[in-house]
Amino acid sequence: MDDARNLLGDVLAPERGRVGSGSMRIYTRKGDDGTTGLYFGGRVAKDSALPTAYGTVDEAQAFIGLARAEAQPGSELDQLLVAIERDLWVLMADLATDEANRAKLVAGETLVTDAMVASLERRIDDLSARFTMPSEFVVPGGNRVAAALDVARTVVRRAERDSLAAAAPGSRVIAYLNRLSDLLWTMARWQEGDSLTARAVAPLAGEAEKGA
Repeated sequence: MDDARNLLGDVLAPERGRVGSGSMRIYTRKGDDGTTGLYFGGRVAKDSALPTAYGTVDEAQAFIGLARAEAQPGSELDQLLVAIERDLWVLMADLATDEANRAKLVAGETLVTDAMVASLERRIDDLSARFTMPSEFVVPGGNRVAAALDVARTVVRRAERDSLAAAAPGSRVIAYLNRLSDLLWTMARWQEGDSLTARAVAPLAGEAEKGA
């Protein structure tokens, strides 16, 4: 899948060949030259700033989906993660649009808004009020869903770093990703209950005997 329009589910390019009733080919061959199409047109190198940024957001979305697969279907966690996954389509559209076409973006649909960032902050505040937050570093892996949320958090952090070179002036993408990583950390601690903190780690096997 070689361009942002296809990644984001926009109308498929007319030259894509039909392979059956109501279906289209998944490949276009356009990207064989190392370029990729942006959301409202234009082509750039696949390793340039915009594809790198929205590609990492795509990766983050996939890891959040992996965490959601560990959640009880229909649970509060499941619903929260679905909402985040949907938000990330907005981020990818925002990042996949050339500066010349940004006027075509629609707030909340293809353009990240202050309201989207504020929504994450409210979720962080709500969850963190339900339990005592750890006051030091936490050892990941309390349970499967918490571990998956921690992995997703690290990918979101990378997406934030990658987006620094790609986000347009005034974009709220960076703020959203920053709050999202905080939310995922909070969700992981919420899901594992009693977190194992760094200072509480027992000595490695054999170390206690060495010190005796």
